[in-house]
Amino acid sequence: MAGARAADLRGGSHFLWFAVGILALFFAKALLVPLAFALTLTFLLAPGVERLERWRVPRLAAVMIVGGVTFIALCGAGYVVTRQLMEVARTLPSYRANIHARMVALHSPAEQSAEQALGAMKGIGEEFSLGSGDGGSATGTGTSGPGKNAEVMPVRVVDGSTGLESALLVAREVLEPIGTLLVVVVFAIYMLMKQEDLRHRLLLLAGMGHLNVMTQALGEAAQRISEYLVMQFAVNVCYGAMFGLGLYAIGVPYATLWGVIAGVLRVVPYVGTLTGVALPLVVSVAISTTWWPPVLVMGLFVMLELVVTNFVEPWLFSSRTGISSLALLVSAIFWALLWGWPGLVLSTPLTVCMVVLGTYIPQMSFLHTLLGAHAELSPGAHFYERLLAMDQREGRAIAERFLKGQTLLELYDQVLIPALSLAEQDRHRGGLDEVRFNFAFLCISELVAEFSEYRAEGEEVVEGHGEFAVVCVSANDQADELSTSMLAQLMERAGHPTLVLSTASLSNEVLRGLAAAPATVVFISALPPFAFSQARAACQRVRAMMPDNRIAVGLWHTEDDKEQMAERLGSGKPDVVVGLMAEALLQVEAWQKKTVGG
Repeated sequence: MAGARAADLRGGSHFLWFAVGILALFFAKALLVPLAFALTLTFLLAPGVERLERWRVPRLAAVMIVGGVTFIALCGAGYVVTRQLMEVARTLPSYRANIHARMVALHSPAEQSAEQALGAMKGIGEEFSLGSGDGGSATGTGTSGPGKNAEVMPVRVVDGSTGLESALLVAREVLEPIGTLLVVVVFAIYMLMKQEDLRHRLLLLAGMGHLNVMTQALGEAAQRISEYLVMQFAVNVCYGAMFGLGLYAIGVPYATLWGVIAGVLRVVPYVGTLTGVALPLVVSVAISTTWWPPVLVMGLFVMLELVVTNFVEPWLFSSRTGISSLALLVSAIFWALLWGWPGLVLSTPLTVCMVVLGTYIPQMSFLHTLLGAHAELSPGAHFYERLLAMDQREGRAIAERFLKGQTLLELYDQVLIPALSLAEQDRHRGGLDEVRFNFAFLCISELVAEFSEYRAEGEEVVEGHGEFAVVCVSANDQADELSTSMLAQLMERAGHPTLVLSTASLSNEVLRGLAAAPATVVFISALPPFAFSQARAACQRVRAMMPDNRIAVGLWHTEDDKEQMAERLGSGKPDVVVGLMAEALLQVEAWQKKTVGG
């Protein structure tokens, strides 16, 4: 009860810290947004700076060269795009008549008739309203008084602000983004210049005890984000080039401009992509006399998006960012709600940082589970989950698929034994009812019996070694007996004469008979977590009656230190303790070679 209460308190504290972090991100966005943009820009430019430094260029000169080239490229592209956009804005009004004709053509005759009918009904209603007003005044006074039919003068609200206030408001709207851009540039230059200093400060902040973890986390985050940004830049350039070439082939004017805009706007997930196709689509409607050019523009956009979104980006980004596709969508919505459009642009780099934190910080491991690209169950857990669902057919299919690329030994070590161990743990904790446990046990028993005659393609039958026998003893319950059956089956396939016994059948007469053959190996099989005491008792009893024989204990699917486990077995200390059946086979093979050689 106390342990559960402590776990609940730890879970509540983690949730509280998570909520506090979100509130801090929201209220400190005025500072954090420029800092995040500067950090992203640093990750994008850092590979170029490092490349120049490897060519023996000083850090200051490398930063200035990379920054200058980037600034010139951005200014040149901005100048060209701005001039072409102004040209488009100047020529687009000349196509107003053509756009109006396209819009009129969209309305069907039925829609036009409905609009005409609605207009007529509206006009009749207005006439009735005017007629009733005139009649009332005629009957009431006989004449219309002055001003009865006069039009109501509209009320106009005059803005009392001065021209200076308006100018200041406009200046604020213009200077605020420029100031933010300058802050981003200053932060980025400082981070590029003081990269080592910032890393040392973060390491000192984390503490010397976490030096290894923080070093790995910082290195992995920097590598993932840099690779993602470089790959995204390359994909956007290729996308813009393909889109521009397609528009040029269709005959849309300013195709280069639309290609550049489409490539740049893809930096903004989802929203930018749709905006990038909207502008050339409007132009294609304005200049064309048919609907074919707009249809071709949409077809080009859909084809590029299907290829890039479903094939190119998953192949390039998933391995580099470590984020699942669904997590990218959810994170984009989350950061957009938190920081607006800057959060939408920065959503992927920020989510990469969160996944890395979840990888290296145990308290934040849920972030890696929720957002990581790989969230598959292990083969043993998947098999056990299907048995819990009472789905024997799918459980058998999982085992058969595993055997197509693995051996029977690996199937037992990685699938059946882990599933049986999970069932034992749940049963002893009271989390698994007898019906499901018996179902799981019977399914695994059937598979083990079925695989007794299994032979992989090309597998040869090993001849037996009559002088070297193995006695497999189950420590306690049904799970131990089933694991003993697996071990005996593998020993027989390896060519060792095998005898299967239970602890109840280990009488003194049987043990004396086995002791007569010193080469005989006794293997006690136990499945943790609640079979250690039985294995210890069986080991002590066998050691007392067979002091000259080799004794091994298999504590299957345990990660505990084997030497410590052997010491804990007391006076009946075995020669070896193993956790995998592969280790058991290797140990028996080594003993056999030593005995035969001797």
